[in-house]
Amino acid sequence: MTKRLMPLVALLMLTGSGAAAAQTSSDIAMRPPSKETKWVVDMVHSQVDFGVRHLVGRVRGTFGKWYALLTTEENGWKVGNVDVTIETASLNTGNAYRDEDLRSDRFFAVKQFPKMTFQGTGFAASDSTLELRGLLTIRDQAKPVTFRGQFRGIAKDKEGRERIAFEAKGTVDRRDFGIKWNETVAGTELIGNDVEIIIGIEAVRVD
Repeated sequence: MTKRLMPLVALLMLTGSGAAAAQTSSDIAMRPPSKETKWVVDMVHSQVDFGVRHLVGRVRGTFGKWYALLTTEENGWKVGNVDVTIETASLNTGNAYRDEDLRSDRFFAVKQFPKMTFQGTGFAASDSTLELRGLLTIRDQAKPVTFRGQFRGIAKDKEGRERIAFEAKGTVDRRDFGIKWNETVAGTELIGNDVEIIIGIEAVRVD
């Protein structure tokens, strides 16, 4: 179930004990809710970040423009789905020269591929943890990805609107998405292949 998005939210859980509990959570994660409540991401209090090794250090960055829509069961929040669209040109690592290089054809090729998307296949959450599954598409290459993290809770803001919050992370191999450029410096690859994606979401109920 895909919607192509508005700000971002998502992550999920595998909780309980034993194989039976894990199987139940897995089954739920693959099943979209029959009746939906919609939540729109509050961009002021949400972020999509990434990190990758550079020689022996680490470079971190974020995306400034992205949109997501979260849906949960009509009378609950433990089962749902999320779809996300990110504008690749909005990446920011705090260094203008590096950012332009990342936007080039060596990496994200933002002119040819201006969007990257996450199309959720479902998520399941407990009182404190969550798991989100879906297809991540970068440079027209789609691969299954699982994010795992923490459910932060539900609360009402000053206007009486319900808010929900999640935090989760996952790791992908950039080469799976056609981002293969690298070079060797003194026997060490300059850039790592594993990219960590971190999602922090606060969303407002709209339906």
